[in-house]
This record gives sequence, C-alpha cells and structure tokens, in this order.
Amino acid sequence: MDYDTLKLIWWVLIGVLLIGFALTDGFDMGATVLLPFIGKTDEERRIVINTVGATWEGNQVWFITAGGAMFAAWPLAYAASFSGFYFAMLLVLFSLFFRPVGFDYRGKRVDVRWRQGWDLGLFVGGFVPALVFGVAFGNLLQGVPFAFDSDLRVTYHGSFFGLLNPFALLCGLLSLSMLTAHGAAFVKMKSDGVVAARASNALRLFAGLTIVLFVVAGALVATLIGGYTITSPAPPDTVANPLLKSVDAGPGLWLANYGLYPWMAAAPVVGLLGGALAFALAGSRFERLVFLCTGLQIVGVILTAGFSMFPFIMPSSLDLRSSLTVWDATSSKMTLEIMLVAVVIFLPIVLGYTAWVYRVMRGKITSRAIRENEHTLY
Repeated sequence: MDYDTLKLIWWVLIGVLLIGFALTDGFDMGATVLLPFIGKTDEERRIVINTVGATWEGNQVWFITAGGAMFAAWPLAYAASFSGFYFAMLLVLFSLFFRPVGFDYRGKRVDVRWRQGWDLGLFVGGFVPALVFGVAFGNLLQGVPFAFDSDLRVTYHGSFFGLLNPFALLCGLLSLSMLTAHGAAFVKMKSDGVVAARASNALRLFAGLTIVLFVVAGALVATLIGGYTITSPAPPDTVANPLLKSVDAGPGLWLANYGLYPWMAAAPVVGLLGGALAFALAGSRFERLVFLCTGLQIVGVILTAGFSMFPFIMPSSLDLRSSLTVWDATSSKMTLEIMLVAVVIFLPIVLGYTAWVYRVMRGKITSRAIRENEHTLY
C-alpha cells in the first residue's frame, strides 16, 4: 500500500473515531446538560442519570482512542494543537472530572444540597466539553495563529480568550445544541412518563436550533470566513515537511471541494434532513428512529466540516505554509502500517463489545425500577 493511500486511510479512520465519540459520548453529555431541566424531582433526575449510567464509561473509549490515534498518526498536528489549545484542553479535562465523581458520589448521601451540588457538577461536565469542542472546530475553520521555524519547532501566538471569537462561539453553540438534542433523544428512548415528555420538548427545541445554527454557520463560511487551498504541493518523494508547500487563503475557499467532489454535498443534506426529521418526530412513538435522526444530524455536521477542510487538518492564520494537511502532518509509512494492523484487529472487537453491552442494557429506566433498586442504581 503506497504512502499517500495510508495517509488518506488514517484521515478516514480518525474521522470515524471522532464521529464515534460524538455519537456515543455525545448523548451522555447531552443528557447531563438537560439533567437540571427535565428532572424536577430527585427521582426524575435519577431516571435521567441512569439512562446513561450503565454505558457512559465505555463511551469514553472513543475519546481516548481518537486522542491516541491523533498522537501516533498526526504528531505535528498533535503538537501544534496542544500548543494552541492548551488551556482549552485543560478546561475540558477539569470539567470532565465532574463526571465520574458525580455519577459515583451523588447517591452516597440522601441530602438535597449534596445531590444538587453533584447535579450541577454533572451539568458542567456535559456543558463545557460540548461547547469547547465546537469552539475548537470554529477556530480550525478560521485558522490558528501558529508557525513552524526551519527546524519544525512550533510556536503559538494567540491566547485563550482569542479562541472565544464570535464565529468560534457560534460553532460552540452549534456543537452544544446538536449534542443536547442527541441526549434528549436518548433520554426519550430510555425513559417514560413525564421525563420522556420533557425530553421530547427539549429534543424539538434543540434539533430546530441546531438546524438554524448550522445554516447560519454555513452562510458565514461561504461569505465571510476565509478558507485555505494548496497552490503548490510539496515535491513528491520528500519527507513530511509542511513548509515545502504553498498555500493561499480567501473567503469561500472552504466550498471548493464541493465543486471538485459533488458527492460531498450529501454531508450537509444528511445533517439538515436528520435534524428536520428529529424535529418533526420529536413527539412521536418512533423513539429509535428519532435517536437515529439526531445521530444522522451529528454525522452530517461533522462530515460537512471535515469535507470542507480536506486536506487541511490545522490551518495556520499566521504563516500559511505552516498549515498542516493530511499529506504533510503524518507519521512515517511504517508507523501508519503497524497502527493499521492494530486497528484491523482491535476495532471490530471494540465495536462488537459495544454492541453487546447496549443489547444487554436495553430497556427503559422507569420510576418503579428506581424505587425497587434504591441501592444498586445511581
């Protein structure tokens, strides 16, 4: 298998891992974002928590695997992103601390203030990562102020608050909204009664809001947000060095791939169609179909960003040549080959185990189940 094909395969694989994380851990975060709003009593909040309580830890595998794959396959992008997004990543990390301790410690005491405090922690653990991940993508679309010197040492010239620009915050709200809609669909599917009814209302609200934010973000990318394009690729048969290419930037360039590869237009269509169906069916009894629709919305949104940026991974707004792409940010050919063998062996195992767990844990969490399992459920 030639080197360029391996690079393309790993771009696809990392995209699959990121989508897998958004689809699985996304509804966990969405459910905890909704926890204070669709759970009015302690029993109702326990219902919401236990809809995701059996599977949330396993869903973290996708996040960890995606991070490890980026470290091994895209070392330059990994180094540059940790330089630029260091404090944002710390914010995500510290907010994620609330999740395991919140799930495990909330039920240790029957005290209103104790449990409300952990409910707030679970809310933060879902709200902050969902928002920051979208903010990160918003900054990638605009370009990140970093540069490589002649020895490929990376320097970052931005600030944490510089990441919180209006377009990035819009993308953050888009991410938060679509994951919250996904979480609402999951809670609706796994609960009944008043909790399911409130989840349906939240689903309708956030699925519709996601459509609006997605359209607005797309319009800004098409008109105001500058895109990137490679004007002169690096010479063939050279070591991976981002400084060997030439790059141009300008408004609307992120749409160029849709002209070159018309089939990519299916991504935004899937995102909009999935959101529209979720909005229309929010109050119906087709719970699994609704959950599938919110999943399609997430897949469409993420693929739209990925297709628009291809082959760029992390564009540089400071030095265009330093922009990292699929072709010049990857590890050696041998590294990619060894990792691909590992993926072929272990990814089916992870998928099979995940499917088995969800099959075993199928069924609804009801008020009766909560009362009958006071000491075994969260």
